[in-house]
Amino acid sequence: MATKRGTWGYRDEFGDAFARTFFRRFGPGVVSSIGIGTYLGDPTDTADARYREALTAALESGVNLVDTAINYRCQRSERVVGEALREADISREEVVVATKGGFVPFDGSRPEDPGAYVRDEFVRTGIVDGEELARGSHAIAPGYLDAMFDRSLDNLGLDTVDCYYVHNPETQLAVRSREDVYDQLEAAFEVLEERRLAGELGVYGVATWKAFRVPRDHQSYLSLPEVRTRAERAADAAGADDCGLAAVQLPFNVQMADAFTVEAHRHPEEDKDVSALWYAQEAGLDVFASASLAQGDLAASIPEAVDEQLSGETAAQRALNFARSAPGVTCALVGTGSPEHVAENVAAGTFEPLGARAFDAVFE
Repeated sequence: MATKRGTWGYRDEFGDAFARTFFRRFGPGVVSSIGIGTYLGDPTDTADARYREALTAALESGVNLVDTAINYRCQRSERVVGEALREADISREEVVVATKGGFVPFDGSRPEDPGAYVRDEFVRTGIVDGEELARGSHAIAPGYLDAMFDRSLDNLGLDTVDCYYVHNPETQLAVRSREDVYDQLEAAFEVLEERRLAGELGVYGVATWKAFRVPRDHQSYLSLPEVRTRAERAADAAGADDCGLAAVQLPFNVQMADAFTVEAHRHPEEDKDVSALWYAQEAGLDVFASASLAQGDLAASIPEAVDEQLSGETAAQRALNFARSAPGVTCALVGTGSPEHVAENVAAGTFEPLGARAFDAVFE
């Protein structure tokens, strides 16, 4: 597991190569404010080899946060993350490893009949009840997540995960009420609290696409305050001394700034609504920004009015620095399936992000 000593030691080794705020506190230690994403790419041996090379280079260059999920590239992303961790000239204690569970994963490649695969491999084997599935491919029932946690450990070749996300719980809103989804989350959190008490998990969180950055009347909306309340209940039920909910992952970039602009979450202490980013900051939750480059679109161009405010030699670097400039954002994630892009992405951290006033001015 990542440790305070390990991550601070990593920071001491690489910190002088980056701007002052590149490393930021997370849990007992620190993480780089640029993290490695593993979502994009085909489930092939060729893509695996490129990922392995890119991940190893990033880990040996000053990036100590790796983000993956059991369903990414048919479980191949988790497996190649584990391989890179073993091959890179770093220690396990220096790196924060995050993964996710929720979507039913294929194994190695996409089956010809996905529905039959899910029935045969997951429903008929008792891993998940058919009624727990949303859209035939998503579940967050406690027994299912518990099984997927074990499978992720196997894929990664690790004994521990530093951060485990419940993946896109808003998917369940397609088949059940919002209150039922909160109940499901509470039950899922209790399983994760038990894993945390067993020493297999550092902290947990919720990774979303829409849930936290849409208005209250949106079909995909979930309340961050309610999610936090359910996590606190789960911690009490598990007998934990503290609550393990520590992180939120959501899209944030120049084109998708809703997490900063949409005020749909009740402030934890004041009688007003705030955005997801502001709520997380006030509630002490770390935010990990996904889609920092809008899946590559922002590597080509950024709106001129924003671009001129940002530091960086390339559009991709400036886009990353926008994402990690937002209040409450601990780390901006960037897909690193190409070794050629590693040096460029890592070098974004040699530039300072926007200050608070400059960031606000972009929206004014």
